[in-house]
Amino acid sequence: MSEQLNTGSHDLPISDALAAFMTDGWDDTSRPGPAPLPLAAYTAKRRAALVQRFPGERLVIPSGTLKVRSNDSDYRFRPHSAYAYLTGGQQPDDVLVIAPSGAATLFTRPRSPRSAEGTAGQEFYRDRRYGEFWVGARPTLAEAEALYQIECAPIDRLPEALTGPARVLRDVDASVDAQVPPHDGDAELTAHLSEMRLIKDEWEVAQLQHAVEATGRGFEDVVRALPQALAHPRGERYVEGVFGLRARLEGNAAGYDTIAASGAHACVLHWIRNDGRLNRDELLLLDAGVETDDLYTADITRTLPLAGRFNPIQRQVYELVYEAQNAAIAVLKPGARFRDFHRAAMAVIAEGLHEWGVLDSADGELHRRYTLCSSGHMLGLDVHDCAKARTSVYLDGVLEAGQVLTVEPGLYLQPDDLTLPPEFRGIGVRIEDDLIITDDGARLMSSALPRHPDEIETWMTTLLP
Repeated sequence: MSEQLNTGSHDLPISDALAAFMTDGWDDTSRPGPAPLPLAAYTAKRRAALVQRFPGERLVIPSGTLKVRSNDSDYRFRPHSAYAYLTGGQQPDDVLVIAPSGAATLFTRPRSPRSAEGTAGQEFYRDRRYGEFWVGARPTLAEAEALYQIECAPIDRLPEALTGPARVLRDVDASVDAQVPPHDGDAELTAHLSEMRLIKDEWEVAQLQHAVEATGRGFEDVVRALPQALAHPRGERYVEGVFGLRARLEGNAAGYDTIAASGAHACVLHWIRNDGRLNRDELLLLDAGVETDDLYTADITRTLPLAGRFNPIQRQVYELVYEAQNAAIAVLKPGARFRDFHRAAMAVIAEGLHEWGVLDSADGELHRRYTLCSSGHMLGLDVHDCAKARTSVYLDGVLEAGQVLTVEPGLYLQPDDLTLPPEFRGIGVRIEDDLIITDDGARLMSSALPRHPDEIETWMTTLLP
């Protein structure tokens, strides 16, 4: 453990008398035998599968480190998804090491001692990054072992476990990278840690379903708050805040930066400034997801008429995207290729643009001018889950039961696009839902939220004051 305390420029000096006074008179706050985390049985199976994939090898998976937001203030910590998947832990600077024997050890920073000599005994009340009085108590080693069901050791013993060759999940913790020479198999480990998560176990499916249902409640909150948001000069940010409250109340946070895009802002695929005013004559594209306490996120988009009803042009655009999404969902089943649902959606979009007279032909890829991004992705611990998986098993792979993904076709008709009739310019529509591949098709996990334009209008009417 470092002897250097993380203190601020404006912290008051500590006298010898105060330092001595702080070393005693404290009750024992350790908890005897806390119950294991509910997911501990699942993380054990995942580690066993990892050992089976790399038998006789040393594997090193760090949780990650704190990142500075500004000066002496850090961002709220979120562990690397591979580490969370294998341990359930969420503490910074921890490192999971699987020895060649297959035994796993979690190296962690134990709870600060309160009676040690020197700066080590001052950490609990002086250190802004790790001090218990600043950021809360860490588990003791015994508590960590009980929670995670993994043998735990203090982080200062990590170097002893890193002797000999090892595969390392790189670019997560610079200090770990520096201690272990690069291995030809590091990239393979990184890819496999993503590919392990392509098929979700029952714990993960339950987490994702909870995230989806909480997200639905967040969308309802937003619709109820639209009158106040419409009256505010930063109505988009009002929407973001309303959803963020639900995300914090029912989970860890929003799983990604909320997109609350009104009017032409909806034509910006990742609009997260959210500083615009809402206009009753326009649409609101809301792309948001609740992340659970165990870090699984939903990812849902609805495009809503701020007047409560679509006008004819808005409905025309929305219905084309809706039909494209239906076509994509219809092809989801085990054995279908991952890219098939995107192709199905784009065929509908291209034909619709041709029928509108925007394109001379539905053939080719000119439709991509108006719908730039792919129509979906895997979903789980990351909003774009399994991103380091090999193309051959993900983008060019086939769907399997237990995979969870999004389907999200869209049309983004830029406000300055002279190839479009004036009445279409500045309209952006995306409809996004979360689905799990079943044995014979796919189940719409987000079915509680309406998708059809008539259903959207009825739903909004029941929620608006």
